Amino acid sequence: MSNLVQIGKKPRSHQRSGGQLGRPRFLPTTREEMQARGWDELDILIVSGDAYVDHPAFGPILVARFLEGRGYRVGVIAQPRWDSPADIARMGRPRLFVGVSAGNLDSMLNKLTAQKKVRSEDQYSPGGRANLRPNRATIVYSNLCRQAFPGVPIVLGGIEASLRRIAHYDYWSDQVRRSILLDAKADLLVFGMGERPAWEIARRLDAGEKVEALTDVRGTAHVKKNRRAWEPIAADPSRFVADRKAVVLPSYEEVSKDKEAFARMSRAFQYETNPHNGRPILQPHGDEAVYFNSPALPLSEEEMDGLYDLPFARAPHPSYANEGIPAFETVKHSIVTMRGCFGGCTFCSITEHEGRVIQSRSEGSVLREVRELSRSAGFSGVLTDLGGPTANMYKMTCKDERTETACRRLSCVHPGICENLVTDHGPLLSLMRAVRNEKGIKRVFIASGVRYDLADRSPEFVAELARHHTGGQLSVAPEHNNPRVLEKMKKPGIETYERFAQAFCQASEKAGKEQYLVPYFITGHPGSTLRDTVDLALYLKRNNMRPRQVQDFIPTPMAVATTMFYTGLDPLTNEPVYTARDLREKRMMKALVFYWDPQHWPLARQALIEAGRRDLIGHGPNALIPFEGSADRVHAAAKGRPRNGGPPRSRDTGGPRPPRGGGRGPR
Repeated sequence: MSNLVQIGKKPRSHQRSGGQLGRPRFLPTTREEMQARGWDELDILIVSGDAYVDHPAFGPILVARFLEGRGYRVGVIAQPRWDSPADIARMGRPRLFVGVSAGNLDSMLNKLTAQKKVRSEDQYSPGGRANLRPNRATIVYSNLCRQAFPGVPIVLGGIEASLRRIAHYDYWSDQVRRSILLDAKADLLVFGMGERPAWEIARRLDAGEKVEALTDVRGTAHVKKNRRAWEPIAADPSRFVADRKAVVLPSYEEVSKDKEAFARMSRAFQYETNPHNGRPILQPHGDEAVYFNSPALPLSEEEMDGLYDLPFARAPHPSYANEGIPAFETVKHSIVTMRGCFGGCTFCSITEHEGRVIQSRSEGSVLREVRELSRSAGFSGVLTDLGGPTANMYKMTCKDERTETACRRLSCVHPGICENLVTDHGPLLSLMRAVRNEKGIKRVFIASGVRYDLADRSPEFVAELARHHTGGQLSVAPEHNNPRVLEKMKKPGIETYERFAQAFCQASEKAGKEQYLVPYFITGHPGSTLRDTVDLALYLKRNNMRPRQVQDFIPTPMAVATTMFYTGLDPLTNEPVYTARDLREKRMMKALVFYWDPQHWPLARQALIEAGRRDLIGHGPNALIPFEGSADRVHAAAKGRPRNGGPPRSRDTGGPRPPRGGGRGPR
């Protein structure tokens, strides 16, 4: 396939629409806006569960702008009403296809907490208002599109579709659900980052091919509707797949009844996510089967540059008037430098969605965006983040292309950093220096999570991070202190975090700055017992750590840790794993980590009693929680606390944590 962007040429969409060369116009959202461009019909309609923010941090809009850059007339319907198809149909029938996405987060994760309570805020909606998208938005929107546009191909995409593409455990209904492609009754499903597959679908439909013929597009799935179409493949995959043998997963019926079969499915699937050697997958669902082509190939540096050079307005649509979009406020002065993650943490789905191959922009591309941002209204000279899914994987890759192509490891850094991984921080250091030396830039913060096991290899990076890129507090995520729990998370041992913490504090002192680490922890993760959480609380107290942000583990679709939660088995070893499934037990675990907060003391006392640790209740130096008494009536101040179920607020900014493309979701 040719490069995503033809360097040096204006996108054909500007030529077709008579578009301006100044400030980019928003993509049309109404018939009137279409007519202002001189369009009588759309080629492609994108339906999104998020508000329309014309910014590359919003996945559906990134794909929409990319398709516009390839010459297609693209319109956007953001957060449509779901009581009838009229709202989705307001711009008329698109010529090629409708792309459907729930938005930047799974719609169930976006709405419900780990305690299955409704969140009071939706960061991707105007004014943070809740209930502007339905539950299981991908399915609902797809059904509406089928009613509005009979016969028009429907293509699913986005993180909800991507992470629910196979049979999966759904935490909020506590059941195994079918592939979302079947429930949505769509024609195709794009999984992973969607630029390559979306463009190939558009080109081939535009050339006159029927959607039924698009069965070989990498990064897509389709349904084989009868047994005669898929049973021969299941019987002998090598006969029907030209380049590599397909993997046949246990059927939906098997995994919904047998937890061992579910664990086998999870393990088999994990080993097919590498785009260089991932094989096609077939999973039967009754008389039908879902067929997954190999993952789409990652983007080159030139292609990444072209993607972020597209003409984004970098603002919410004017129809929102003075209602801000909280997620946009978080990212509007940040810069994405790369995508993907080779960490392979079991509780995180970034690898399954963005891929394990790091795809980085060039330094020149990042600087062009910095200059554009510095000229924008309201920019104060402060970049709030320079990073991506992680802060310090920029331009890291395997030292040998052939090794990377053949590698089947699920993580490049666990159980130890692979000897073939190039961990050079030099390109990142060069980028950090170049960005902060740009005219109009006063401060450049790094708010993305620092992979401290990698940072441990670069004292120079830690020194520059402390001296130039930390605003008093730096967020890091040790997650736990217990080696057995960390092994289930596929995270480095706590001693690695402690080395980084010491190096960072020494670097801060040398820079003449008083700075602190803000650690994140997860409670209730598979493998963690109540006693393990007591030990974590004691570790925190011994080290004078009072975490403000603690995540109650949420089993998101497709994650390895979710398989552990549902089956009680580690799918990678087939060993039994203890999991706290009772919501009260999960609340007690979280209360223990907030040992310092009086409002959590009553529940923490109950946790200590049930863990057989009454000795930790009292007023002595070894006590974790005081005896019951007047102190229980002392409540922590409301300032900085999240409202019912909303994302926590950080100590330094009071703002929500930056949204990242489908990793952990709201904490």
